[in-house]
Amino acid sequence: MDMARFDEAPARPLWLITLADLALLLVGFFVLIQSRQLDRQALARGLRAGFGVSAPAPATREPMPLGIAAMLNFAPGSAALPSRPDGLVAWAEAALRDPRVLLTVTGSTDGSPSDVDPLTRSAAVLAADRARAIAVALAVAVPSHRLLVRTSGRPQGRRVSLSLGYAGVPERGHP
Repeated sequence: MDMARFDEAPARPLWLITLADLALLLVGFFVLIQSRQLDRQALARGLRAGFGVSAPAPATREPMPLGIAAMLNFAPGSAALPSRPDGLVAWAEAALRDPRVLLTVTGSTDGSPSDVDPLTRSAAVLAADRARAIAVALAVAVPSHRLLVRTSGRPQGRRVSLSLGYAGVPERGHP
């Protein structure tokens, strides 16, 4: 037996061989999953048993609802609400029943020279004022820690948009 062969450096790094093995295992797993003659329930039971789990965890919550609402038709250069926000308040209150949801209020302007704050001549200030006006109206139904107020970076019309986002499961001890 020739001992010189064991003294030579390997032709490929060891991590590359390990990565190739992992890739082949992953491909094999996907082939197993996609097999037409596979009983998917039996596979799921076998995988759970392999990890020491007897039954799937029950679904405790429904998927998060997605939605968007808006207050339109602000007067040029004004942050005064064009109509009563009762519908938006009801919509936000219903959407925030799920504790994982966060509400974002985004103010915007139309980009015209007349749609700016009268004192500062700034479109960004007017957009922020519009978003804050809606946020104040929502304060009766929306806790402040579940509300984000921001402005749009580009002209999107004389409006305030409300959108829902997934904020994750609240930590213990936090509302």
